[in-house]
Order: sequence, then structure tokens, then C-alpha cells
Amino acid sequence: MSLRGKYALITGSSRGIGRAIALKLAECGAKIGVHYYKNIDAANDTLAKVRERRSDGFIV
Repeated sequence: MSLRGKYALITGSSRGIGRAIALKLAECGAKIGVHYYKNIDAANDTLAKVRERRSDGFIV
């Protein structure tokens, strides 16, 4: 399924299940809003992994 041109905001995507969902959606081409609560380093790591999958995103 292609999600090119779509955006996805995944709460809690800096780690765990939220991260896995964010990375899978990035593989499908969605641009990812990486949400975090306390750990900005984990959010930055998730965003880097999103970009490794040739997608883009932002941190919320």
C-alpha cells in the first residue's frame, strides 16, 4: 500500500509499538510526525530511522 503524499502522527512513536508503527508507515511512504513525551533523544533516533527509509517527518 502506498501512502505517498500522506501524513501520519503517531503518539508515543519515540519508542516501543509507536516506533514500530511509525517505521512501517514510513516504509509505505507516509511522512511521519514523531510524538514524544520525555525523551527527545529517542524521538530524534526514530526520526533518523524514518529518514533511512527514504521518508521524512518532524518531531512533535
